Amino acid sequence: MASIFSRIVAGEIPCYKVAEDDRHFAFLDINPVAKGHTLVIPKREMSYIFDLPEDEYVALQLFARKVAAAMQRAVPCTRIGEAVIGLEVPHTHIHLVPITTEADMNFSHKLSLPAEEMEAIAAAIAAEVK
Repeated sequence: MASIFSRIVAGEIPCYKVAEDDRHFAFLDINPVAKGHTLVIPKREMSYIFDLPEDEYVALQLFARKVAAAMQRAVPCTRIGEAVIGLEVPHTHIHLVPITTEADMNFSHKLSLPAEEMEAIAAAIAAEVK
């Protein structure tokens, strides 16, 4: 059975897409810890990031770096934090979170944002992806 992330990539489940290339996909987390919290995934389903072949791992990190740079330009923050937790969805994913302090990476506190705000944030980040 395909993971929820594979279903998002396939267009079966809607998302707030930020960026995409032939092997990767980035979209806003629907339960963000900060405005602009983005998930970066490989399109190929693989449960554990460290099981990716080296070239795919490196390519994923390079794509995440490109998305993080766009986020830095689009979302007010000091830096973009990166976390790989990988327990909630069995599909490799990197969390990119706009932060000002370390406390901004607290995954036990989630925001609920209206769809219009999520759309505006996704569009602002997508416009900065180069």
